[in-house]
Amino acid sequence: MTVVTRFAPSPTGYLHIGGARTALFSWAYAKRHQGQFILRIEDTDIERSTPEAVEAIMDGMTWLHLDFDEGPIYQTKRMAVYKQYIDQLIKEDKAYLCYSSKEELEVLRESQMKAGLKPKYDGKWRPEPGKSLPPTPKNIQPVVRFKNPTSGVVSWHDLVKGEIMIANEELDDLVIARGDGTPTYNFCVVIDDWEMKVTHVIRGDDHINNTPRQINLLKALNANIPAYAHLSMILGDDGQKLSKRHGAVSVMQYFDQGYLPEAILNYLARLGWSHGDDEIFSMTDFCQWFDLDHITSSSAQFNTEKLDWLNSHYIKTLPLDRIREAIEPYLKKVVHTPIDQNLLTSAIDIHRERANHLTNLAKDIAYIFEVQKPNQQDFEKHINAEALELIKSFQGSLNKIDWTKEAIHNVMNEVVTLHAIKFPKLAMPLRVLLTGIAQSPSIDAVMAILGRDETMKRLNLYL
Repeated sequence: MTVVTRFAPSPTGYLHIGGARTALFSWAYAKRHQGQFILRIEDTDIERSTPEAVEAIMDGMTWLHLDFDEGPIYQTKRMAVYKQYIDQLIKEDKAYLCYSSKEELEVLRESQMKAGLKPKYDGKWRPEPGKSLPPTPKNIQPVVRFKNPTSGVVSWHDLVKGEIMIANEELDDLVIARGDGTPTYNFCVVIDDWEMKVTHVIRGDDHINNTPRQINLLKALNANIPAYAHLSMILGDDGQKLSKRHGAVSVMQYFDQGYLPEAILNYLARLGWSHGDDEIFSMTDFCQWFDLDHITSSSAQFNTEKLDWLNSHYIKTLPLDRIREAIEPYLKKVVHTPIDQNLLTSAIDIHRERANHLTNLAKDIAYIFEVQKPNQQDFEKHINAEALELIKSFQGSLNKIDWTKEAIHNVMNEVVTLHAIKFPKLAMPLRVLLTGIAQSPSIDAVMAILGRDETMKRLNLYL
């Protein structure tokens, strides 16, 4: 059996962090078993689905490098397929036309709730042997309902939650086509999973209530029933359901905030799944290790501090070429001159130890490419006549040396010794004039990167 998984978002909004984890787990499970991973866009909700949402989903998948083997497949382009199966079910007396109006159904619902009953369709138009149906009204477009079994139970072994059983009498006759003929979500999902030979459905546990209905539909079609794995929800730092109040919930918001996809994927992989004590690992390792047995059935809690730590780790340890590639979108927002790639690599190398986010790293290295106006507080604290005289003395000695970090450092030591001062007395003013702030990596390293001409040019602005 070839393992086939799918990620099937509805394009009614962005790709949120919970959806990204579902996509990651489905993708990794297919990779682990040399199977197929399908991207399906469930866009049958015409009113709420938008091209912008589809684009946001695709952007998120691309940024996270979650490549799919088939897709994107759009449900709206498969309407003829769904109609064929709906007609088949009606013909086989497994579905029927229902003419109950919205007003009738609302009155029925209210009366059932007043009586303390669970609201469900009363089967008024369900054909049964010996039953007489009401006269067909002419002013109502009928919906199509599935004839759900009225007795017995639906059961399945959920690969995360364990054994689940639902009594059929708890389920009513599901609408599988609306009055305008468009098929409903639960029906499309069943047909697609069957036709696409999906073997494992990995999705959020908010779909558990849909599963018994979908299993009954699959049985009615004599279709194979996939294995189901329902992932528990993700909670915020405060233990509440993850939402906008917790900050970024859209995947691309994490991009905007300067996170690396490597950090997001690594963090999501550990959000409800574990492999011993391993915390940091590549996606290659994850795909080799990933199974459904080690997914916890309890809710996972999002921890922003841990994600920041992980992001910092990847900024510090990924190859410089990778960080150079990743930082460019952020650097272009703060630097408005051409960016020399060799200079960029050197700048990243001496600054990334301090960085938690690419956004901050881009701001930290902007001074390498453009002169920054000094911070007023730092300027007033460190720049005075004495400091400028020291820098003049230092500048004069720079003309005689090879331009290396070590040579620059030696000159600084000579000036400090000559004037009988502590090292910061020279280093801090240099930092302010060359970088705009009083905090930077070793100033001799900064000067080595800036080069002799740029260093002299910047110092001469004040001397």
